[in-house]
Amino acid sequence: MLRLPGLIDPHVHVREPGATHKEDWTTATAAALAGGFTAILAMPNTSPPVTDAAALETALGAARAKARCDYAQYFGATAANAEAIAPLASRAAGLKMYLNQTYGTLRLDDTAAWHAHFRLWPRTAPLVVHAERHTLAAAILFAALYDRPVHIAHVSRREEILLIRAAKARGLPVTCEVTPHHLFLTADDAPRIGPGRSEVRPVLASPADRQALWDNLEVIDCFATDHAPHTLAEKDSPQPPPGFPGLETALPLLLTAVQEGRLTPNALITRMHTNPRRIFGLPPQPETWVEVDENARWEIPLRGWQTRADWSPFAGMQVIGRVRRVVLRGQTVYADGKVLASPGSGKPLRGR
Repeated sequence: MLRLPGLIDPHVHVREPGATHKEDWTTATAAALAGGFTAILAMPNTSPPVTDAAALETALGAARAKARCDYAQYFGATAANAEAIAPLASRAAGLKMYLNQTYGTLRLDDTAAWHAHFRLWPRTAPLVVHAERHTLAAAILFAALYDRPVHIAHVSRREEILLIRAAKARGLPVTCEVTPHHLFLTADDAPRIGPGRSEVRPVLASPADRQALWDNLEVIDCFATDHAPHTLAEKDSPQPPPGFPGLETALPLLLTAVQEGRLTPNALITRMHTNPRRIFGLPPQPETWVEVDENARWEIPLRGWQTRADWSPFAGMQVIGRVRRVVLRGQTVYADGKVLASPGSGKPLRGR
């Protein structure tokens, strides 16, 4: 058995409140444990979105009652809430700014609205941007103008990773994450996955874009799933929402890359534990680890998952490595396919 530290996913869509038919805190954290994640950071584009103190308390109340692993909740930026939420930064996972089209209603189109958040959000608190192509360049400019750290979510294109490389070479305070679906899938996989089921934001890119991510692995700080569950009925509808479930498949995919020599075990740990904990200022989880059968070979199925969405865009892919046991604070919370943690046993990572 290979023993890993508890993994941290800084980019998870729990869907509670507002869309618990897709996922809630119980099922999302069950999926997290099944995937080897002992801590998740939840995105704010729920319904209603988490954009004020009352909405934050609603989300955290649900997490306190239901979460099976440790957790924190992001605030979402709007054109009008910078002054109200900045004093509450210590209670949140961070601030998420949506600068491109995605699922939900939080897109900030006007760069004039960005200034207040970059100015008022505490420099010591994480600020995460969904930024693609030109808006990514603009977000890096804002990081330079305000001399504050910025974390860029789900980088997917060659032009983006090269821009981040250049920013880091200049010493700008920029970090970034990449998803397994952008590392292991491309637009060429869309016909196999299905037209609606392959909808995701950022979109699946070209094989050349994917190769650029692997070629610039040293620039990537974190692997984050962007677990974004929707039901198959929704994905197969005339207007399929974007997003994939991914908490339970990320580690097997990346362990397969380790077996293939594309990634080292230390590089995996750095991007799934060490760097997320450092970038997001998370407390340690004592007596916490994940046991993996690194030689287990299996085919990813379409159905049969802990996530309520219960499907995978990676169905049919062969992988090597399987989570066998997860221990959180000395307690076995997952073993051989069974989630043993009770709802509400997870602990908040902020505002204790």
